[in-house]
Amino acid sequence: MTTTSTALTSPNAARKMPAAVLVIAAMTVLHTGSALTTELFDDIGAAGTTWLRVSFAALLLLAFTGRSLWRALRAAPRRDLIAVVLLGAVSGAMMLLFSEASARIPLGTATALEFLGPLAVAVASLSRRRELAWLLLAAGGVLCLTSPWQSGADVAGILFGLGSGACWALYVIGTQHVGSRFKAQHGLALSLTVAAVFTAPFGAAGVVADPKWGVIAAVAGIAVLMPLVPFLLEMQALQRIGKTAYGTLAGLEPAVSLLAAMVLVSQTPTALQAVGTALVVTAGIGAARGESRSTGSREVSRRSSSTPSCPTAPSP
Repeated sequence: MTTTSTALTSPNAARKMPAAVLVIAAMTVLHTGSALTTELFDDIGAAGTTWLRVSFAALLLLAFTGRSLWRALRAAPRRDLIAVVLLGAVSGAMMLLFSEASARIPLGTATALEFLGPLAVAVASLSRRRELAWLLLAAGGVLCLTSPWQSGADVAGILFGLGSGACWALYVIGTQHVGSRFKAQHGLALSLTVAAVFTAPFGAAGVVADPKWGVIAAVAGIAVLMPLVPFLLEMQALQRIGKTAYGTLAGLEPAVSLLAAMVLVSQTPTALQAVGTALVVTAGIGAARGESRSTGSREVSRRSSSTPSCPTAPSP
């Protein structure tokens, strides 16, 4: 967290840091926020927590972008506005489904399931069909993580995780369009605002009916961790790092999530789950390396052009 605070308070210090350090710091902050969020599910539910977090993040970004956002809105053609609304809806669904998954299954497993989405997009962009082996390797890792053959497997949690992954795949595709037409901070502010509206019917009622002010304040703090701080750190990193190096580092996300869950919420993985995480991470790194060798490959980072991440933001 010292690295994070230094990067935010001193832009010169952030520029001096290796880009890889900034990416790792962003992932650490993001998944720290994810782990802390799970502790609030019992108070206001997964949907309520998601709605509050997205709403606070949207309000902060709207205040930050101010008049420049209004000018961007006035200048944008209708088709671009429709695109950003669709991206916001997908972002909201992605975060909502991920929260519902992490409320039912271990956080590392939920992250690995969600990671299948952008991994599938990455593999689809590769010119050599043998690169499909990375997707098969990731699928094997997910099987180790979820153990669907066991009677105690949480089918609902697994399905929510897979649904989040599907939304993340759509999000990756959507950011390519929105990110080419809006500045990063404007695309993020708009998509998160739409996401807040989209998630309101699922989470607002429980929060408004019985407001818990301590929990609301905690969610406001977590909203900075997810996705604002990761976005700022990655925005610095992406100015100095290639997409292959970034994709390789992004492949570490399931492992970072697993570690955050272990340290912060005492979710200790089994040996089989640890193996599954290793397989998913290997697949993500392998696909990123394969993409660097594929001509005409597409940029597939969820955070490089709109939210989080540009994010994340929304992610999870």
